[in-house]
Amino acid sequence: MTDQLGRIEEARSVVAARLESLRSQFAAIVEGSRWSTDDDEHDPEGSTIAFERATVASLARDAELELRELDAATERVASGTYGICERCGECIADARLDALPAARRCIRCVRAR
Repeated sequence: MTDQLGRIEEARSVVAARLESLRSQFAAIVEGSRWSTDDDEHDPEGSTIAFERATVASLARDAELELRELDAATERVASGTYGICERCGECIADARLDALPAARRCIRCVRAR
C-alpha cells in the first residue's frame, strides 16, 4: 500500500507543479495583454494572445483532470481496489501503473475498447 501511495503522490506532485506553472503562465498572458494596444488578431507574424490564453487554459484543465484522477486512485488504494481493472477485474500490470498511476483498466481492456 505504501508503494502504491508513493507512486500516486509522486505523480501528483509533478502534475500539481505543472498546474501551478500553467496558472502563472496564464496570469502573465492576461497581465501582459492588459496594457497592450496591439491588434494581435490581425498580426500575420504569430499566434494571437487569445490563442495563447486558450492553449494554456486547456492544458491547465487537463492537469486539473489528471489531479482528480490521481485523487480517485488514492481513494481506490484506501478501498483496496487500486491496481484492479474496473472492466475485467484482473490485476493491472505494475509497469502500466508506473507509467500511468491513475490507470483504471489493464492494457488488454484498453486495447479491446
